[in-house]
Amino acid sequence: MSAFLRPVFGAAARPAVRSFSSTSARGIARIQLIGNLADTPELRATSTGREMIKYAVASNSGPRNDRLTSWFKVSCFAEGKMRDFLLSLPKGTTVFVEGEVSLRNWTDEEGRARTSVNVLHRNLEVLRRPYSAPRETTEAEVGTEVEIEGENHQHQQ
Repeated sequence: MSAFLRPVFGAAARPAVRSFSSTSARGIARIQLIGNLADTPELRATSTGREMIKYAVASNSGPRNDRLTSWFKVSCFAEGKMRDFLLSLPKGTTVFVEGEVSLRNWTDEEGRARTSVNVLHRNLEVLRRPYSAPRETTEAEVGTEVEIEGENHQHQQ
């Protein structure tokens, strides 16, 4: 047995050590998803008036002739440019989402037990946007300036 592994196997289990935090210690279930947006993300207000972005991600698994689709409800409290970016993503965009996951059990109108998987998004990366046919630029769009990260860029298509 190597000297590197010996301390790991010989050491007694120790409780996890946390760095200083003002919140209580609790387990967090994390998830990473790759899938397609089921629809354009939408902006909703919480009961306290805070803005929340909600969207659904569909993730497929299995062979093409017998695909299984899993649906994940995703929520996010993004603000500013990130909020605008998320709201601009079209249906069908392939995304990589990282977040905290929770399960919710409920009964539908027909009395069947249901479970939904809810994700509080912490990170999102666009992997692929859906193909859309080229469109003509309107007069209002020509010469429009877009500010990205403090730089001005001419919007040209």
